[in-house]
Amino acid sequence: MGYLSAQRTVLVLSLVTALVGCAPGFNGTVERWEALYSRSLARIPGEKREEISRDGDYLLGIKRLRRLYCNVGIGFHIQVLTDGRITGVHSENRYSLLQISPVERGVVTLLGVRSGLFVAMSQRGKLYGSLHYSNECKFREKLLANNYNAYESVAYPRMFIGLSKNGETKRGNRVSPAMTHCQGVNSELFCCQSLTAGCSQSSASNRREESS
Repeated sequence: MGYLSAQRTVLVLSLVTALVGCAPGFNGTVERWEALYSRSLARIPGEKREEISRDGDYLLGIKRLRRLYCNVGIGFHIQVLTDGRITGVHSENRYSLLQISPVERGVVTLLGVRSGLFVAMSQRGKLYGSLHYSNECKFREKLLANNYNAYESVAYPRMFIGLSKNGETKRGNRVSPAMTHCQGVNSELFCCQSLTAGCSQSSASNRREESS
Protein backbone atom coordinates (compact mmCIF):
# COMPACT_ATOMS: atom_id res chain seq x y z
CA MET A 1 0.00 0.00 0.00
CA GLY A 2 2.82 2.38 0.85
CA TYR A 3 4.41 1.74 -2.55
CA LEU A 4 1.11 2.41 -4.42
CA SER A 5 0.49 5.62 -2.46
CA ALA A 6 3.95 6.83 -3.32
CA GLN A 7 3.32 6.14 -7.03
CA ARG A 8 0.03 8.06 -6.96
CA THR A 9 1.78 11.02 -5.32
CA VAL A 10 4.51 11.03 -7.96
CA LEU A 11 1.89 10.81 -10.75
CA VAL A 12 -0.14 13.72 -9.37
CA LEU A 13 2.96 15.83 -8.94
CA SER A 14 4.01 15.08 -12.52
CA LEU A 15 0.61 16.16 -13.89
CA VAL A 16 0.62 19.39 -11.89
CA THR A 17 4.14 20.15 -13.07
CA ALA A 18 3.17 19.54 -16.70
CA LEU A 19 0.10 21.79 -16.44
CA VAL A 20 2.07 24.56 -14.81
CA GLY A 21 4.67 24.29 -17.53
CA CYS A 22 2.01 24.62 -20.26
CA ALA A 23 0.14 27.56 -18.69
CA PRO A 24 2.48 30.36 -19.81
CA GLY A 25 2.40 29.15 -23.41
CA PHE A 26 -1.39 28.84 -23.36
CA ASN A 27 -1.85 32.32 -21.91
CA GLY A 28 0.58 33.73 -24.43
CA THR A 29 -1.36 32.15 -27.29
CA VAL A 30 -4.63 33.64 -26.03
CA GLU A 31 -3.05 37.07 -25.71
CA ARG A 32 -1.65 36.87 -29.23
CA TRP A 33 -5.05 35.86 -30.65
CA GLU A 34 -6.76 38.73 -28.80
CA ALA A 35 -4.20 41.21 -30.09
CA LEU A 36 -4.56 39.90 -33.65
CA TYR A 37 -8.37 40.13 -33.43
CA SER A 38 -8.20 43.70 -32.14
CA ARG A 39 -5.82 44.75 -34.89
CA SER A 40 -8.00 43.15 -37.57
CA LEU A 41 -11.04 45.07 -36.33
CA ALA A 42 -9.07 48.29 -36.30
CA ARG A 43 -8.07 47.78 -39.93
CA ILE A 44 -11.58 47.25 -41.34
CA PRO A 45 -11.84 50.01 -44.00
CA GLY A 46 -14.63 52.52 -43.57
CA GLU A 47 -15.85 50.95 -40.35
CA LYS A 48 -17.79 53.29 -38.09
CA ARG A 49 -18.78 52.21 -34.64
CA GLU A 50 -22.47 52.44 -33.88
CA GLU A 51 -23.43 55.09 -31.39
CA ILE A 52 -26.55 55.33 -29.30
CA SER A 53 -28.58 58.52 -29.36
CA ARG A 54 -30.15 60.33 -26.44
CA ASP A 55 -33.20 58.05 -26.72
CA GLY A 56 -31.10 54.90 -26.49
CA ASP A 57 -32.46 52.98 -29.46
CA TYR A 58 -31.46 55.23 -32.34
CA LEU A 59 -28.58 53.59 -34.23
CA LEU A 60 -26.45 55.99 -36.21
CA GLY A 61 -24.67 54.83 -39.33
CA ILE A 62 -22.60 56.81 -41.81
CA LYS A 63 -23.82 60.40 -41.66
CA ARG A 64 -24.09 62.87 -44.55
CA LEU A 65 -24.30 66.63 -44.21
CA ARG A 66 -26.61 67.89 -46.94
CA ARG A 67 -29.08 70.56 -47.91
CA LEU A 68 -32.31 69.52 -49.59
CA TYR A 69 -33.12 71.84 -52.47
CA CYS A 70 -36.64 71.97 -53.88
CA ASN A 71 -36.86 73.38 -57.42
CA VAL A 72 -40.31 74.91 -57.15
CA GLY A 73 -41.28 78.58 -57.32
CA ILE A 74 -38.10 80.60 -56.82
CA GLY A 75 -36.37 77.52 -55.39
CA PHE A 76 -36.18 76.63 -51.70
CA HIS A 77 -34.02 74.77 -49.23
CA ILE A 78 -35.86 72.96 -46.48
CA GLN A 79 -35.03 74.32 -43.02
CA VAL A 80 -35.75 73.06 -39.50
CA LEU A 81 -36.33 75.90 -37.02
CA THR A 82 -35.80 75.73 -33.27
CA ASP A 83 -39.52 76.21 -32.55
CA GLY A 84 -40.32 73.00 -34.46
CA ARG A 85 -41.52 74.63 -37.66
CA ILE A 86 -40.28 73.28 -40.99
CA THR A 87 -40.35 75.66 -43.93
CA GLY A 88 -38.58 76.48 -47.18
CA VAL A 89 -35.97 79.22 -47.41
CA HIS A 90 -34.57 80.59 -50.67
CA SER A 91 -31.02 81.26 -49.47
CA GLU A 92 -28.90 78.72 -47.62
CA ASN A 93 -28.57 79.31 -43.89
CA ARG A 94 -27.54 77.46 -40.74
CA TYR A 95 -31.04 76.02 -40.28
CA SER A 96 -31.05 74.43 -43.75
CA LEU A 97 -28.05 72.18 -43.01
CA LEU A 98 -29.28 68.63 -42.38
CA GLN A 99 -27.61 65.49 -41.12
CA ILE A 100 -28.90 62.48 -43.05
CA SER A 101 -28.35 59.20 -41.20
CA PRO A 102 -29.35 55.67 -42.27
CA VAL A 103 -31.30 53.63 -39.73
CA GLU A 104 -31.93 50.61 -41.97
CA ARG A 105 -31.53 49.76 -45.64
CA GLY A 106 -33.01 52.59 -47.71
CA VAL A 107 -34.40 54.38 -44.65
CA VAL A 108 -32.94 57.58 -43.21
CA THR A 109 -33.56 60.30 -40.67
CA LEU A 110 -33.17 64.02 -41.33
CA LEU A 111 -31.78 66.01 -38.41
CA GLY A 112 -31.52 69.80 -38.37
CA VAL A 113 -27.92 70.43 -37.36
CA ARG A 114 -28.58 73.85 -35.86
CA SER A 115 -31.95 73.17 -34.23
CA GLY A 116 -31.17 69.62 -33.09
CA LEU A 117 -34.65 68.51 -34.18
CA PHE A 118 -35.62 65.58 -36.39
CA VAL A 119 -37.82 66.10 -39.42
CA ALA A 120 -40.99 64.14 -38.63
CA MET A 121 -44.37 63.61 -40.27
CA SER A 122 -47.65 63.20 -38.43
CA GLN A 123 -50.47 60.86 -39.36
CA ARG A 124 -52.17 63.77 -41.14
CA GLY A 125 -49.08 64.33 -43.30
CA LYS A 126 -47.93 67.49 -41.50
CA LEU A 127 -44.18 68.04 -41.11
CA TYR A 128 -42.82 69.10 -37.73
CA GLY A 129 -39.55 69.17 -35.82
CA SER A 130 -39.26 66.48 -33.15
CA LEU A 131 -36.82 66.51 -30.24
CA HIS A 132 -37.13 62.74 -29.81
CA TYR A 133 -36.53 59.99 -32.33
CA SER A 134 -39.62 57.96 -33.21
CA ASN A 135 -41.09 56.02 -36.11
CA GLU A 136 -42.48 59.29 -37.51
CA CYS A 137 -38.87 60.47 -38.03
CA LYS A 138 -38.03 57.69 -40.51
CA PHE A 139 -38.22 58.27 -44.26
CA ARG A 140 -37.60 55.97 -47.18
CA GLU A 141 -35.07 57.67 -49.47
CA LYS A 142 -35.69 57.05 -53.18
CA LEU A 143 -33.47 58.29 -56.00
CA LEU A 144 -35.61 59.21 -59.00
CA ALA A 145 -34.73 59.16 -62.69
CA ASN A 146 -34.15 62.93 -62.78
CA ASN A 147 -31.60 62.73 -59.93
CA TYR A 148 -34.07 64.15 -57.44
CA ASN A 149 -34.85 62.38 -54.19
CA ALA A 150 -38.23 61.40 -52.80
CA TYR A 151 -38.61 61.02 -49.04
CA GLU A 152 -41.56 58.79 -48.16
CA SER A 153 -42.80 58.42 -44.59
CA VAL A 154 -42.13 54.94 -43.22
CA ALA A 155 -44.87 55.28 -40.61
CA TYR A 156 -47.42 56.47 -43.18
CA PRO A 157 -46.67 55.05 -46.66
CA ARG A 158 -47.51 57.10 -49.77
CA MET A 159 -46.92 60.33 -47.87
CA PHE A 160 -43.91 62.36 -49.06
CA ILE A 161 -41.98 65.43 -47.98
CA GLY A 162 -42.69 68.34 -50.32
CA LEU A 163 -42.83 72.14 -50.54
CA SER A 164 -45.30 74.44 -52.27
CA LYS A 165 -44.43 77.28 -54.67
CA ASN A 166 -44.48 79.62 -51.68
CA GLY A 167 -41.95 77.56 -49.74
CA GLU A 168 -44.51 76.15 -47.34
CA THR A 169 -44.58 72.46 -46.46
CA LYS A 170 -47.30 70.43 -48.16
CA ARG A 171 -49.38 67.70 -46.63
CA GLY A 172 -47.70 64.38 -47.26
CA ASN A 173 -50.71 62.92 -49.06
CA ARG A 174 -50.66 65.82 -51.55
CA VAL A 175 -47.14 65.08 -52.81
CA SER A 176 -46.28 62.35 -55.30
CA PRO A 177 -43.05 61.25 -57.03
CA ALA A 178 -45.03 61.48 -60.29
CA MET A 179 -44.74 65.25 -59.93
CA THR A 180 -41.04 65.04 -60.80
CA HIS A 181 -41.46 63.66 -64.32
CA CYS A 182 -40.54 67.06 -65.79
CA GLN A 183 -36.76 66.64 -65.42
CA GLY A 184 -36.61 68.57 -62.17
CA VAL A 185 -38.33 71.71 -63.46
CA ASN A 186 -40.80 72.96 -60.84
CA SER A 187 -40.31 69.73 -58.92
CA GLU A 188 -41.96 69.56 -55.52
CA LEU A 189 -39.40 67.02 -54.32
CA PHE A 190 -35.72 67.46 -53.59
CA CYS A 191 -32.25 67.62 -55.00
CA CYS A 192 -29.98 66.20 -52.30
CA GLN A 193 -27.32 68.90 -52.30
CA SER A 194 -23.88 68.28 -50.79
CA LEU A 195 -21.91 71.14 -49.27
CA THR A 196 -19.88 71.53 -52.46
CA ALA A 197 -22.59 70.76 -55.02
CA GLY A 198 -24.26 73.48 -57.06
CA CYS A 199 -27.77 72.09 -57.42
CA SER A 200 -29.43 75.38 -56.59
CA GLN A 201 -27.24 77.36 -58.97
CA SER A 202 -27.79 74.98 -61.87
CA SER A 203 -31.52 74.84 -61.21
CA ALA A 204 -31.74 78.62 -61.07
CA SER A 205 -29.86 78.91 -64.35
CA ASN A 206 -32.28 76.42 -65.91
CA ARG A 207 -35.20 78.61 -64.89
CA ARG A 208 -33.50 81.72 -66.31
CA GLU A 209 -32.92 79.94 -69.61
CA GLU A 210 -36.56 78.86 -69.78
CA SER A 211 -37.83 82.38 -69.08
CA SER A 212 -35.55 83.94 -71.72
